[in-house]
Amino acid sequence: MLTLAIDTATKVCTVALCREKTILAEYTINMGHTHSEGLLPQLDQLLARTGVQKSEIELIAVSMGPGSFTGLRIGLATAEAMAYSWQCYLHGVDTLKALAYNLPLEGVVLSPVLDAQKGNFYQALYQWENGKLVELAPVAVVSAEQALERMALTGTQSLLLGECDKLVKKGLPAFIKAAPEALRMPRACSAALLAQDEFDADNDRKIFGLEPYYIRRSEAEELWEKKHKQ
Repeated sequence: MLTLAIDTATKVCTVALCREKTILAEYTINMGHTHSEGLLPQLDQLLARTGVQKSEIELIAVSMGPGSFTGLRIGLATAEAMAYSWQCYLHGVDTLKALAYNLPLEGVVLSPVLDAQKGNFYQALYQWENGKLVELAPVAVVSAEQALERMALTGTQSLLLGECDKLVKKGLPAFIKAAPEALRMPRACSAALLAQDEFDADNDRKIFGLEPYYIRRSEAEELWEKKHKQ
């Protein structure tokens, strides 16, 4: 299945083309640029350099969160428009689960994290078993201390992925290490591979109606509620 993947959940803007498990191309920018300006040019260049025609794409994978509120909306709106125009399947993937696909390594607990602001993190825990990714703990908003505690409870060597610099700077216990930087960042090819594994022909025909996985309300919503309670 020829899959085009988009991940704009963080400051990283990444797009990829995969045919089954083969990565044909990936284009990643980690400069914190506005995704609304950079996403479409990246997609155009990806297709131009690979020579892939839009009509050949069978599945579009898009990262659904958690992550940046604005980035998620940009990615989803673009993916929906393309899926509708090209009449192909559309599948939303969990951003943290896709991060765990960066490192299909058994025998360790994978802890992808994203910055949730105000000293908090989005975190989930996964482990690869017999080639399948198993969820050990669901996505939650946790403090730095809680993130380390959740990993400690597994009793297994753990690897951090994603936006983990703040945790690393605080100092990590011996049983927790940060994955190499090249494997920490969101990668659209991982989103593509996850979407192929989760593919459901019936549900993935429903192009519209996907909702980003925000988990918490945006800061703007919280400020609005606080103002109107006064």
